[in-house]
Amino acid sequence: QAQLVESGGGLVQPGGSLRLSCAASGRFFSTYAMGWYRQAPGKQRELVAYIGSGGGSTNYADSVKGRFTISRDNAKNTVYLQMNSLKPEDTAVYYCNIYPPEYTYWGQGTQVIVSS
Repeated sequence: QAQLVESGGGLVQPGGSLRLSCAASGRFFSTYAMGWYRQAPGKQRELVAYIGSGGGSTNYADSVKGRFTISRDNAKNTVYLQMNSLKPEDTAVYYCNIYPPEYTYWGQGTQVIVSS
């Protein structure tokens, strides 16, 4: 059973940066588009960004365009989310999954808190 494990979250001040990582086990990783998703308290989970299987195409939610960058290293079975100029409204649990997501691959996520 393939697994996705997120890491890199934490507490950061507004305007700060964090880099999230998602490590995938199994041999399926490089064949799938991958996405980062987030769920803020009291809100539905939403797509933040996704990247094609080869890394050549990316797409972002309007709320993070110009601030977040998704990338992947298929040799390391890892997808990243570089988050800059963080805002309090970016506070959420961040998850990775394939794109479109499948229930099987939801992990524990990593908490990001943006607060002064």
